[in-house]
Amino acid sequence: MSAEPPVSHTLRVAAVQMVSAARVEANLAAAEALIAEAAGTGARLVALPEYFCLMGMKDTDKVAVREPLGSGPIQQFLAAQARRHGIWLVGGTLPLEAPEADRVLNTALVFDPQGNRVARYDKVHLFRFTRGVESYDEAVTIAPGGAVSSFSLEAAGGPALKVGLSICYDLRFPELYRAMGKPDLILVPAAFTATTGRAHWEVLLRARAIENLAYVLAPAQGGRHENGRATFGHSMLIDPWGEVIANRPEGAGVVFGDIDPQVIARCRSSLPALTHRVM
Repeated sequence: MSAEPPVSHTLRVAAVQMVSAARVEANLAAAEALIAEAAGTGARLVALPEYFCLMGMKDTDKVAVREPLGSGPIQQFLAAQARRHGIWLVGGTLPLEAPEADRVLNTALVFDPQGNRVARYDKVHLFRFTRGVESYDEAVTIAPGGAVSSFSLEAAGGPALKVGLSICYDLRFPELYRAMGKPDLILVPAAFTATTGRAHWEVLLRARAIENLAYVLAPAQGGRHENGRATFGHSMLIDPWGEVIANRPEGAGVVFGDIDPQVIARCRSSLPALTHRVM
């Protein structure tokens, strides 16, 4: 009698791509529909992009809608959506109160299927870029975080997966991911500009997957926003070998795929680079 093949305990995940506008209420309504679409694919973890709740007409708009940790309409929305669909929901980023009254923390919050907040990450690296008339400086309205963050969830009946949190510009700093301590899935909610995205987005995502032998799920903003900003989109799921499993070039929508712990184990067994580190 031949042995039965091993059972694969996969976890379906989804990245929501948005083209967020300048009103929180409109963005929450758009996110609600996309979360429902993602949950309808069977996704157990759904991740929203950076600034999903607001892409303001000016940088200070986010300060006006900041919330204290644990209360406010944006956090209430995320908790309710997680409970409604019975999913792990990653609130791409939302503005939380910072010590300085004129700045916010750009924060990713994670809610479990019961609607409980289980993880928080404040963006550590703040984007600054100037080329011609295109100029950004997040430090004007955002205070940096100071710690790495991860959480644990289980594939259906399978092993616990370590999920590392990062945000957009963090993608350029591989030491942040090393500090997570061997994550199985890396989340990168983002609002990459069209300029930097065309040059660097996919290659950086694939590099982080390859060097950590981990899946990478990157929900992005993708289109032309009311404030004139153009974001690159290309929300992706990438496997531990660096292969792109799913990709949405632009416009609002959902990309999804399966996280397979056996794929992670095979890649780390055949190429044990993580055990060869000397620094």
